[in-house]
Amino acid sequence: MSELLLIRHGETEWSRAGQHTSWTDLPLTAAGEEQARALRPLLSGRKIGRVYASPMARALRTAELAGLARPEIDADLREWDYGGYEGVTTAEIQRSRPGWYLFTDGVPPGPDAHPGESPEQVGARADHVLARIVPELDADEGDVALVAHAHFLRVLTARRLGLPATAGGLFTFTTGAVGVLGTEHGRPAVVAWNARSV
Repeated sequence: MSELLLIRHGETEWSRAGQHTSWTDLPLTAAGEEQARALRPLLSGRKIGRVYASPMARALRTAELAGLARPEIDADLREWDYGGYEGVTTAEIQRSRPGWYLFTDGVPPGPDAHPGESPEQVGARADHVLARIVPELDADEGDVALVAHAHFLRVLTARRLGLPATAGGLFTFTTGAVGVLGTEHGRPAVVAWNARSV
């Protein structure tokens, strides 16, 4: 069976500062571009059959610099809609909501086009992505790469492993890193996590 490659985009100004970034379309920083280029050696030896990317510039640029030409854009790969917490750090949120945790507490509504998402809504989106790509993995015609965002990919990982969306909190994911989901004895398993070129 082919493996599922999860690629988090490179660093942006907001990811460096710890600000929640969903629909704000920020470019990669110079360091983020270097992180993306550094993915090439990790990916070059793999047979990649399909590449899908979030429509956000930071994901598309990461795919390009990592050598993943012409990914198919998939709107379901966009980041968790942070609603009213867009651009806000966890520390700032916890000043008014002590103990707040994204994976269990969700977010308040934001502007009209961004009502925010609950963990379950993000999980449903991840399930939709998995329903489309698991047959491609089963066909064993090459790995499938997803270039997207940390929180969404963490939820997708949890769902692929049969865990609730809230279990995405168990997986940290640094910028410009790769996670690999494969199988062991026919069951989904984590093969590698937070892999980066040194």
